[in-house]
Amino acid sequence: MAQPVKLAVVGAGLVGQRHIAAIERVEGVTLAAVVEPGPTEQSIPVFETLTDMFRSITVDGVILSTPTLLHVQGGMECVTRDVPVLIEKPLAASADDAEGLITAAKDRCVPILVGHHRRHNPIIQKSAELIKEGTIGQVRVAQVTCWFYKPDDYFDVAPWRKKAGAGPISVNLVHDVDLMRHFLGEVVTVQAQMAPSMRGYENEDLAAAVLRFESGAVCTITVSDSVVSPWSWELTSREYPIYPATNESCYLIGGSEGALSIPDMRLWQHDGGANWWNPITATTMPVSSSDPLINQIAHFEDVIRGKAEPLVNGVEGLKTLRVVEAIQKAAVTQKLIHLGKLQEESSTAAE
Repeated sequence: MAQPVKLAVVGAGLVGQRHIAAIERVEGVTLAAVVEPGPTEQSIPVFETLTDMFRSITVDGVILSTPTLLHVQGGMECVTRDVPVLIEKPLAASADDAEGLITAAKDRCVPILVGHHRRHNPIIQKSAELIKEGTIGQVRVAQVTCWFYKPDDYFDVAPWRKKAGAGPISVNLVHDVDLMRHFLGEVVTVQAQMAPSMRGYENEDLAAAVLRFESGAVCTITVSDSVVSPWSWELTSREYPIYPATNESCYLIGGSEGALSIPDMRLWQHDGGANWWNPITATTMPVSSSDPLINQIAHFEDVIRGKAEPLVNGVEGLKTLRVVEAIQKAAVTQKLIHLGKLQEESSTAAE
């Protein structure tokens, strides 16, 4: 029987604790260490820095759930030691920083995974399958709603969340952008608007964007962390019990032969062919249920053992990050941002 894969979690905050809990649920892995400068209750070795940990013990993989500004530094420490690393989204504070990390990992053949865990959710996997199979015909349009109200203590316990660049565009919308790329392909142009924080923080608390894809599909996408609403992935997907569940959907995907709402998985089609005079009915598509964070840890184990390639590799994380940066830039400059060339360069860098 193979020895368990030894993992370390760097950053024992809200997301880090979820990774720790997920590791405990995967049979083939074990938590070997936690890196956390602040107080934390663990029965295993705890180190103040990643450097201290590497000097003391050997691990097979590292999960970085630190603030975004520390992702590249931590990622580089892992890559230079040839240790596979799972980095929470967004991959880096900037696409340029991320590109340097990806290049270093490619040169040393070290796997980088990016924590876009929703791609490990059976709901998302089934949705992607339906879209790819042409169940709704040619995809023409998508609508994403990401509205919720974060309490004040969310920002008080982690003041970095109040800073420029740590608003809901980069912290939350990055997940939705990644899924739209997963469903619809590459983004070529972006237009956007955003509004300053009502709480007086440095970042935005409201944004809207229009994304156009290579296929010609168009996506409208809005985000706010200061709006009371039932329409966000957190409240609709039932992924994480800490959030109160609603029976709403937050993604609508429209095609020439049907439409799909996610995550309620209702497939809408006209009886007798696409015609607004014909009756339209919904069929709830069957889908299994499992925790995507647990699935992601199991996948990380397979990557470390050489049994799988990363589902969301560094290049995928970089491409999503470039779209997020384009949204921010478009909102500030009020200009149409073209992304095609940048995404081609990201792909070339990985070859």
